[in-house]
Amino acid sequence: MSFQLARRRAVCMGVAALMLAFARFSAAQITTPIREPNGTLTLGEAVAAALQRNPDLAVGGYELRAADARKLQAGLRPNPEAAVEVGGFLGSGVARDADEKQATLTLSQVLELGAKRARRVDVADSDRTVVSVEQQTRELDVLSEVTRRFIEVVKDQEELAFSRDALRLTEQTEKAIGTRVQAARTPEAELSRARIAVTRARIESRQAEFHLEASRRALAAMWGGTDARFEKAQADLYTLPPLESFESLRLMLSRNPDFLRFASEGRLRDAELRLAQAQARPNLTVSAGLRRFNSTGDLGVVAGLSMALPVYDRNQGAIAEARVRREQTQAGEQAARIRAEAQLFDLYQQVQAGREQLAVLRKEALPQAQAALDQTQYGYTRGRFSYLELSSAQQDLLVLKLAVIEVAADVHRLTAEIERVTGEPVAAGPSSQDPS
Repeated sequence: MSFQLARRRAVCMGVAALMLAFARFSAAQITTPIREPNGTLTLGEAVAAALQRNPDLAVGGYELRAADARKLQAGLRPNPEAAVEVGGFLGSGVARDADEKQATLTLSQVLELGAKRARRVDVADSDRTVVSVEQQTRELDVLSEVTRRFIEVVKDQEELAFSRDALRLTEQTEKAIGTRVQAARTPEAELSRARIAVTRARIESRQAEFHLEASRRALAAMWGGTDARFEKAQADLYTLPPLESFESLRLMLSRNPDFLRFASEGRLRDAELRLAQAQARPNLTVSAGLRRFNSTGDLGVVAGLSMALPVYDRNQGAIAEARVRREQTQAGEQAARIRAEAQLFDLYQQVQAGREQLAVLRKEALPQAQAALDQTQYGYTRGRFSYLELSSAQQDLLVLKLAVIEVAADVHRLTAEIERVTGEPVAAGPSSQDPS
């Protein structure tokens, strides 16, 4: 399967999940666990496993539950208060007379004016939306990181295969030189050089195995795995479909959760401003109760109203802060958009340059290096070239092959970064053609 096509499908699946039902991927809401990936692993399978089992996303699920609890608390009314008042003791004169003692039992209730409770609920609801968008951002980060680590595994697989091919090439050369040494057609020193090249190739092949195992474990860690149970990451590293234009990519920025978060924060700041303005209006406390006169045993009803006088504190500071926070959010969004567009342009230019470099390497440099090696090998067998010249031609070809792997992986990594910035797939469409 085309690597870009696989990534496009995975990104589409991830973005759709983020926008439509992202919460179901949190640990608290999992009902059908995905098994540990094994066998041949595709990018889509890696994304699905990470979105459902990633430990960091489980933490985000708790944040959502905490936001729900804050919303519940915001909707509660103030508790009523009970008070007992006893008078007519520890006084002097008639105040010490037992018949003058009184006892009053009252119940009071604060009546919130200015729709304060509704405003609190609005703030909590907006806060919950911000937390939700932040969870979407975490999931988009996970999606991007899974893609990056998947690319790293594919690259390391290619480099391991390359290192083994290089080892076979150096071993074949060593064998050929050994035959020539035995026939007294080549000095012994050339065989020693060939053996050194074989030793170096074996070391590099072993290092490639270590790098692959490390990248496999790093990928497995994205779904909470302590070991990589899959056998191989399946993708085509060298297939690059056309990329969307920069202007099209720039228009995608507004749909990224990073910018949706600013919109949600703006609504939160508006709700906080309305709450601060509502809190400037004092509450009304209503009380009612019974008073008992000890001298006669009679009972009387008492009632009262109380309200703070907004002479000094009219919540001016909180209102001013809420307005500043709203302006700060707008300024932050503008600054973030400028940074994102600059980053997007830089990534886009790097991808375009990488695609052109890859095309030149594969269509021009590699064939030329292969032809040079073939000519050098032919000449070496006839005594026209030395081993150093043959070794140099081999190294030129191997360096170019390794560069092809690195450049292809870089293009995919940069494309994945663009997808993270835009929050959407950025390929213009699937293609099985080489980059041109």
